[in-house]
Amino acid sequence: MDSATGDFTLHKNSAKPAMFLAGGIGITPFSSIVRQADHDHAPHKLYLFYSNRRPEDTLFIDVLQNLEKTNPNFSFIATMTEMPHLKKTWNGETGRINKEMLSKYLNDLRGPIYYIAGPPAMVSGMRKMLVESGVDEDDIRTDEFAGY
Repeated sequence: MDSATGDFTLHKNSAKPAMFLAGGIGITPFSSIVRQADHDHAPHKLYLFYSNRRPEDTLFIDVLQNLEKTNPNFSFIATMTEMPHLKKTWNGETGRINKEMLSKYLNDLRGPIYYIAGPPAMVSGMRKMLVESGVDEDDIRTDEFAGY
């Protein structure tokens, strides 16, 4: 695969929350989806988990933090994985996205539709973790961003 392909769109059933799991550049489609959902006043509960190395490397962080303040249906959870190398102060989550982190924000991992985008190893790791947690594979949508 030479470039990212796919057509992530927000699912129709607003009774099911959307859980977006992004690694690095994988944030790009999710940033568009959550901004469009906000514009459309979509009733969906949206959770965006965004894993990056450091705050200074994190695309769209200011926009997404502001959107969380203005949209009560949107929760933005950023996490940083390279804490010793930070140039900015960080008071949010740390470490990689895992079952424990997701469970802090959602009681039952088996309810939402999951969208995963990022490097291939992150995407496959997230899919494996979700399936092992009892999530139906039909509720998992993925897009890999390789070679960036």
